[in-house]
Amino acid sequence: MQKMAVSTYILGISCFYHDSAASLIKDGEVLAAAQEERFTRVRHDSSFPINAIKFLLRQANITIEDIQIVAYYDKPFITFERLLESHLATAPKGLQLYLKTIPVWLSRKLDIKSEIKRNLKSLRKNKRSKLPELLFSAHHQSHAASAFYPSPFHDAAVLCVDGVGEWATTSLWQGHDTKLTPIKELHFPHSLGLLYSSFTQYLGFKVDSGEYKLMGLAPYGRPKYAKKIRDELIDLKDDGSFRLNMTYFGYLESTQMIHSKFTQLFGQPCRKPETRFSEFHCDIAASIQEVTNQAMIRLASHARSVTGQKNLTLAGGVALNCVANTQVFQKAGFEQVWIQPAAGDAGGSIGSAYLAWHQHLKQPMKKKDKDQMQGAQLGPDFGREQIFQAVTASNLVYEELSDSDLTEQVSNELVKQSVVGWFQGRMEFGPRALGQRSLLGDPRSPSMQDQMNLKIKFRESFRPFAPSVLAEKAADFFEEPSISPYMLFTAKVKKSTAAEPGQSLNDQRKSLTSDYPAITHVDTSARLQTVDKDISPKYHQLLESFFKKTGCPMLINTSFNLRGEPIVCTPQDAINCFMNSNIDVLVLENFVIHKSRQTDPVYHKYQQDLAPD
Repeated sequence: MQKMAVSTYILGISCFYHDSAASLIKDGEVLAAAQEERFTRVRHDSSFPINAIKFLLRQANITIEDIQIVAYYDKPFITFERLLESHLATAPKGLQLYLKTIPVWLSRKLDIKSEIKRNLKSLRKNKRSKLPELLFSAHHQSHAASAFYPSPFHDAAVLCVDGVGEWATTSLWQGHDTKLTPIKELHFPHSLGLLYSSFTQYLGFKVDSGEYKLMGLAPYGRPKYAKKIRDELIDLKDDGSFRLNMTYFGYLESTQMIHSKFTQLFGQPCRKPETRFSEFHCDIAASIQEVTNQAMIRLASHARSVTGQKNLTLAGGVALNCVANTQVFQKAGFEQVWIQPAAGDAGGSIGSAYLAWHQHLKQPMKKKDKDQMQGAQLGPDFGREQIFQAVTASNLVYEELSDSDLTEQVSNELVKQSVVGWFQGRMEFGPRALGQRSLLGDPRSPSMQDQMNLKIKFRESFRPFAPSVLAEKAADFFEEPSISPYMLFTAKVKKSTAAEPGQSLNDQRKSLTSDYPAITHVDTSARLQTVDKDISPKYHQLLESFFKKTGCPMLINTSFNLRGEPIVCTPQDAINCFMNSNIDVLVLENFVIHKSRQTDPVYHKYQQDLAPD
């Protein structure tokens, strides 16, 4: 009798900095991936992803003993070396930061290997069983692998841009088959990601969290200060390489990103959180976005010149900047651009696992004609019985519908201007809601943006919403739309007229003209998701039903969560969000729950005291 081949399971881990996550590949294919925050409900959770790993094991129906390799996405000793050298270089100014960070490293982070082993031991069924082999890859190497190996390409240039990983802040690679060859890199403290985060802090947003708010604010302003930024803060070369003028920045020796010299340069103090935005703030946002666009275009153009490749893949936190991504796609000379949907540190867990498969185990690349991320639908899903138990335990009045009746009824609710919590299938991996854990609304409604921002998300009214659009209809409604299944590119909305910058935020929004005002930003752009029938069949069916009723093939799609919370994971998370907001209809797979039909008064109380976003 022929012996059956044993599958190879590799567990990838990213943790202890921010956005911890775990990923599982089986024989070179991604099985599952999830961020720890979705289970602990602690946003940007950096702790060891024990809950995410438990999910992965359940999903694959295996135990930790079945894992051959555990791959970590970073090299802690090199990061520690960088911290020490940075502190020594700035002494004695950096004493307070030294006293804050170094003891944490000495007590815990420096011995991450032992910390990982301790947590893995807690998962063993047999306490005497041997632990999997433990490997460490460099931070930017993990980013590069997460961009190239799951991409649809066998050959590509690979560009990674983030805050910092060990020493690297920007790196260029060439991917060919299983080989991932480093070409160039830029080192800390010179970082495009940290430059953008400095302006994030200057505008009163939270660093490592509020960068996307800065990107959303930028279209309200003019890039008046772009030249000043280039002249004083960043020396940007034609090939995209750069150096920052560190006399303006504080992150080498303090917890503050910027010095007082930075505020003096622009003539105004840092904006206090939750205060109103002035024309100045909008212009600052527009200016740093313009400089970021220029830097990314130059970096990508240089990558095209150096590698000769027609395909580009991107990863690192800056690759989540969809405005810059679009500029790269339009102007850097590549035929195709693919971006890892979990481009930040969470995606490093997938990269490290792929590195173990292709470079440590020397396994060949399988033939591929599409990306390997499965629409980012890599998280947990929940069966009928689990949802039924959650619904009945919460004393909810509900109805259960067939697929066809479900999309018909939900599309009717959307036409009536209801806000719908849409919970379907496997949770998305990465920061974007893509129709699995989404809040949906009618993009034609002039009031829907305010309604969802202020009454559902409890957040700033200026922030735009993204559209999900039928992939086959995108070109009819958007100018030069990219294939954008992961909501990482923008496109101009047809038949729209931009607002004139210089007015207040509200006046700009009122002066915008568009048939789809709820998803059209003041510069007529939209951060679109193209929905493919083969990847998201039920979501596609809902969009089709709405299109047949309205002639509009798109819906507002924003993440299913309240301000300051992670995206919902479980049916109970979704019920809690439904209970604590003005969501009109909750859809849990084929269960439909209307707020107006609930008899328990607790479902009419809305949360107001929410965590900072």
